[in-house]
Amino acid sequence: MDAAALRELCLGFPGTFEDFPFGPETSVFKVRAAVSGGARHEAKMFAASAMDGSDFSVSLKCEPVLAEQLRAAHPEITGAWHMNKTHWNGVRLDGSLPDAMIRDMVEDSYDLVVATLTRRQQEQLGWARLTQEASRQGRA
Repeated sequence: MDAAALRELCLGFPGTFEDFPFGPETSVFKVRAAVSGGARHEAKMFAASAMDGSDFSVSLKCEPVLAEQLRAAHPEITGAWHMNKTHWNGVRLDGSLPDAMIRDMVEDSYDLVVATLTRRQQEQLGWARLTQEASRQGRA
């Protein structure tokens, strides 16, 4: 996966945008619902990447148990630099991992962050509806 594909993937989720709070060299992908949710209305980060072709990687939120399993199975996945290593993985994007696996990890990161939003915000993003539909079909 290259930088353009990662950017397209991250920006493809509802309510997402690219921000540069750490300077122009680091893309931070955040989600924010348009509806008010009280104190939790601020945007929340689900991915961050320097988008540097020579050392291309992305930091992604992950369930702690799964994060440990992924790190044990794949040397390309480590605790994310400058992040809470219990909840964030650093994923080296050098072509060693299949794109489908990277897409799944990005989607999981987005889902973990959206799960912390209010129900109203989730519904505005279309997220709660998709989760409920999957539950009805026995996929969740």
